Amino acid sequence: MIGQKTEKPWFLYLIKTNKNSLYTGITTDVRRRFHEHQYTKKGAKALRGKCPLTLVFCAQVSTHSDALKAEAWIKAQNKYVKQALISGKTKLDYKHKLVDIKSITTK
Repeated sequence: MIGQKTEKPWFLYLIKTNKNSLYTGITTDVRRRFHEHQYTKKGAKALRGKCPLTLVFCAQVSTHSDALKAEAWIKAQNKYVKQALISGKTKLDYKHKLVDIKSITTK
């Protein structure tokens, strides 16, 4: 095990804007990335001027590859599928673990 590099966990997240649109992204640190989206110029251009933002879904996935695939799948879905995912009525096809959003948005 010495010398083996352990991959950081990857997270898939959805953010709702003040216009009720949904933004999908991936990161290794959801708290940092959400803060960047809300308060810095490091956030996605698609979210600028659309605050306040609300983190509505977060799931930990196994690998960066799975995170990219899940992100692409979600971005290809319509708003009804995304809402079903947020409400728990549908699930990702990738091995994942749901993350408590309150643990991310509060310190």
